Amino acid sequence: MLRIHFTPRDLTRTTVSAKPAPLWEVLLSLQMLQQQEGRLVFGDWRRHVRARVAPDQLRLLLELTPPKGYSPNFLTPAEAAPDFERALSSSWSRELAQGDRHSMRKLGRAIRTYHDTAIAPYWKSIGTHVSADHAHRGEALARHGVERLLSTLHPRVRWADPVLQVLDMDDRDFYLDGSGIELQPSAFCWRVPIKLADPGLKPILVYPINHAPGMLRQASAEPNDHGDALGALLGSTRAAALEAAVNGCSTNELARLCKVSAGAASQQAHILREAGLITTRRVGATVRHEVTQLGIWLLAGHGADRED
Repeated sequence: MLRIHFTPRDLTRTTVSAKPAPLWEVLLSLQMLQQQEGRLVFGDWRRHVRARVAPDQLRLLLELTPPKGYSPNFLTPAEAAPDFERALSSSWSRELAQGDRHSMRKLGRAIRTYHDTAIAPYWKSIGTHVSADHAHRGEALARHGVERLLSTLHPRVRWADPVLQVLDMDDRDFYLDGSGIELQPSAFCWRVPIKLADPGLKPILVYPINHAPGMLRQASAEPNDHGDALGALLGSTRAAALEAAVNGCSTNELARLCKVSAGAASQQAHILREAGLITTRRVGATVRHEVTQLGIWLLAGHGADRED
């Protein structure tokens, strides 16, 4: 197992990313494409990608991303970026300076094409689940502290103060020495967490969010897309309130995001809470509304018809 050693300073510098990391999702999705596990979660997605990405481009990418082992540093960035283009260009400039320009540009085109087909259409769904995971981790951190966060991170991760034990990894010790660690939730990380291998870069532990059948749902530009369907089911204001709760919010924030009065926001929260779609807890003088797993599934289209 991997043993990550924490100092008191490392505990104070442990953070959880609130958003998915574009290049990590590219890398891990390419690895998932080469596996057969998780058919209920990834089966439709695999068929979509294999049918739409050119075989020569896909073959090039799969050669660089074996299911296990080392992958190129530009696909495992230590610094998070807000979107795919900035994530790729930030790492790409360093790699381009060191390698053959023609080959790197060819690879760059393949990655962009793959991203546009395999990741971008599902990005809203991925973001919804990652944001919800972050909200739940934030609740554990706020209520019980960082050690509870670490001890409940994943079934294959154990906290034995001051060491985080990650099962199913190579047997070795890793000392943070005050640098802290970034915890990155991922939709395409499967079964076990993954650690950034380069010791010279910021420590990152990528861990899988809770997976559910149907969680990977394509965004649609059609007028009768999932968002409109959810609005028809719940009402537009209530659907907006449910989406706002993904990141956690107070009643006043809910009112502002839904453009309603505080009283109306409180009523909408009450209805969603009674339906089991959100939870509400008190934080000091305010209350905080957060989406439940049932609410996440509803937002992601769980149980809805999916394309073949």
